[in-house]
Amino acid sequence: MTSDPVTVHVPLDDRAYDVRIGPGLIDRAGSEIAPLLRRPRVAIVTDETVAGLHLPRLQAALKAEGIASEALTLPAGEATKSWPHLTACVEWLLEQRVERRDIVVAFGGGVIGDLVGFAAAILRRGVRFVQIPTTLLAQVDSSVGGKTGINSPHGKNLIGAFHQPSLVLADIAVLDTLSPRDFLAGYGEVAKYGLLGDADFFEWLEANAPRLRDDLTLRQHAVAHSVAMKAGIVTRDETEQGERALLNLGHTFGHALESATGYSSRLLHGEGVAVGCALAFDLSARMGLCSQEAPSRVLEHLRRMGMPAAIRDIPGDLPDDAALIALMGQDKKVVDGRLRFVLARGIGEAFVSDEVQPDTLAAVLRDAR
Repeated sequence: MTSDPVTVHVPLDDRAYDVRIGPGLIDRAGSEIAPLLRRPRVAIVTDETVAGLHLPRLQAALKAEGIASEALTLPAGEATKSWPHLTACVEWLLEQRVERRDIVVAFGGGVIGDLVGFAAAILRRGVRFVQIPTTLLAQVDSSVGGKTGINSPHGKNLIGAFHQPSLVLADIAVLDTLSPRDFLAGYGEVAKYGLLGDADFFEWLEANAPRLRDDLTLRQHAVAHSVAMKAGIVTRDETEQGERALLNLGHTFGHALESATGYSSRLLHGEGVAVGCALAFDLSARMGLCSQEAPSRVLEHLRRMGMPAAIRDIPGDLPDDAALIALMGQDKKVVDGRLRFVLARGIGEAFVSDEVQPDTLAAVLRDAR
């Protein structure tokens, strides 16, 4: 068994909070959350999969500390990040008479975290919430940093707000219940951190990542290091005016591919990020920004992990390249109508550019098929 929980602090003045990372945190949730409460009750929002596996444990842990709870269970899947489910969530929270000083608990993966965080942001002009992420992707990325929102037919995460949680409890043991595919999808975001700003971490992943599924000590290090990297970037650039855009490495490609596959099980978010990272490094090499060795390393590592790494790895038909580029045009990083990509001068050396030529982009997409 690994050591006690590691704490990563996110120092955002009056919005500062801790991210607690370790095994057994669901069973300790009552004692972890109790200091935040003005009255001993919380409202939990979760999905059907997580509720079936873990909700009784969470509610028992809260009850052990004298904390009452009610839970709303939503359908699992990316399609839940939508106006109808946001409306259902907000109306349920109002029915529960949640006040601004109360705590709403987002208990699930990135979909639940994003949706519930957005609901908390707009409910009574902002109520507090706690993230208890249950997927690797949510633990290393979406639960930290305060980005909340829902999807639109026009694109992913186009409707939302910045709203920081009051606490994040990342129970790494709960990841044992993920399917191999879901675990690997989350790994796409872990690899991203090494690729965007820490070559030593990526080298560590090349040596150790195949054992993250079986070794809690390695898993805790990977999650804590990823969270610490994100916390540092968020602290320096909370609302994505500059450096925080680096966290979108692979996302311009990935979000377009997710949209093209209807946010379905054909392509999970972390898989889209993995394919997007490989494409971003390929694009960087074609533009002469990095050596060909860099995209080869990225591709080899993703293949070794058993992840999709190219457009041709996505099942089913996809729109043509022009349609994919049009979807990229809806990306939140578009400025003055110009596509902005996170590119790289090498492993761990990412930067943002709007200098990508359309013919180069089209060639990368064509060859990736």
